[in-house]
Amino acid sequence: MEHMKDLALYAIKVAESLGVKYAEARVQVDVRRTIVLKNGTPDVMGLQKQCGLCVRVLEGGGLGFSSTNILSKDKIKEIVEAAARIARISGKLRKKPIEFSKEDAISDTDIIKPQIPFEDVSLEDKISDLVECDKSALERGRELKISVPWRLFSASELVTEKYYVNTEGTSIHSHVPRLFLECVVTAHESAAGYEQMFLELGASKGYEALKEWRVEERVEECVDVLARILREAKSPPKETVDVVLGPQVVGLVCHESVGHPYEADRILGREAAQAGESFVTRDLLGTRIGSECVNVVDDPTIPHSYGYYKYDDEGVRARKRYLIKNGIINEFLHNRETAAVFGVSSNAAARSVAYDREPIVRMANTFIEPGDFSFDELIEDIKIGVYMKTFGEWNIDDRRVNQRYVGKEAYLIKDGELAGMVRAPVLEITTHKLWSSVDAVGRKELVEFFAALCGKGDPEQLCPVWMGGPPIRLRNVKLGG
Repeated sequence: MEHMKDLALYAIKVAESLGVKYAEARVQVDVRRTIVLKNGTPDVMGLQKQCGLCVRVLEGGGLGFSSTNILSKDKIKEIVEAAARIARISGKLRKKPIEFSKEDAISDTDIIKPQIPFEDVSLEDKISDLVECDKSALERGRELKISVPWRLFSASELVTEKYYVNTEGTSIHSHVPRLFLECVVTAHESAAGYEQMFLELGASKGYEALKEWRVEERVEECVDVLARILREAKSPPKETVDVVLGPQVVGLVCHESVGHPYEADRILGREAAQAGESFVTRDLLGTRIGSECVNVVDDPTIPHSYGYYKYDDEGVRARKRYLIKNGIINEFLHNRETAAVFGVSSNAAARSVAYDREPIVRMANTFIEPGDFSFDELIEDIKIGVYMKTFGEWNIDDRRVNQRYVGKEAYLIKDGELAGMVRAPVLEITTHKLWSSVDAVGRKELVEFFAALCGKGDPEQLCPVWMGGPPIRLRNVKLGG
């Protein structure tokens, strides 16, 4: 990496010779391996390596970005000059100049060393591990006398190394391995049709994560659930009831109805033509949106989480961000540009997925903080309700107000106990109604996290994230199905 470091420092030196207000350079190397198994047969095996350097220049009230995968000094000088030129031209077209928040200079490293490096496991062994997962699904299907006609298992390894430097004296070297696993299982019974479940897991670890996840057991559990849905599930109550949401659904709700609308670039309108708008405005800070027990956070610093990072791609040290605190809208997700607009410091939400992508405001690990309730306590006084443990489908409007979640593994709650499965309960609710209806949150030991690739930007950047939390209870909400 020393050669890459020298190139990044050279880019800064060129920028300083141009007399610009601010410049940063990032060298990024991504090595990605993917294996996809469909119905027990290897379908895709890919290896991709990306390596390049990008610069951003703040000058004349504008911001310029340029990148290259030709790592020569002549080319680097060319892209620095191009970024400066873009910044000056765009600055003349702006009504207000772009400013960056003031941040401390940092010099540090963030190196995650895996217990089992990806390259230490043969391709044959990796395929074999996925084949065993597939066999587990088929074997469980045979035991339950149910067809499992379609299965997909996909494992994606990503090792990212970065060197970041800016004209304010910040210098950061990071090396992070990530593993992402996607499992999709479909079951069929002639009398009831088809049902499908998916499972997505991820971690900032090496290959040891696959063993820790107990994938074969979890796949068998998926087949068990699908068989019960097809054979036992009844229609859900379609009335005003109490609803308990499981960690998978809670994580999705946190991500979609809090994380995205609290992205400050979205609040300012930048994302309107790309990913949608936000119901949130600047003057909503400090206003109530949920009950006292609602604390939604986004925390990149959780060790080995899929959305982990110690520093963002503007060199700002990451921290836990309290988006909703005791039911009050507390803070937004900021990069240095949006932080300057709001008159605050950046909370390190600038992320980029490749050398040729600008850093934009992103989530990391978004979840509701645990409360004091055991699962039994969450359901004990519910006369009639539904426990929606997982979801099968969902959607939400562009402003992140009206949303719909269709349960997959879901149970009727009757007189404080689980009383059999229900099929495809539908929760249609507004963001404000959802969070104001929460009156109880599960304990720490009930917290679970699930991985995802969050899409945003143009060109799109698929960013690794975690979402989750403990189960939560909603009182008196309308349920359909």
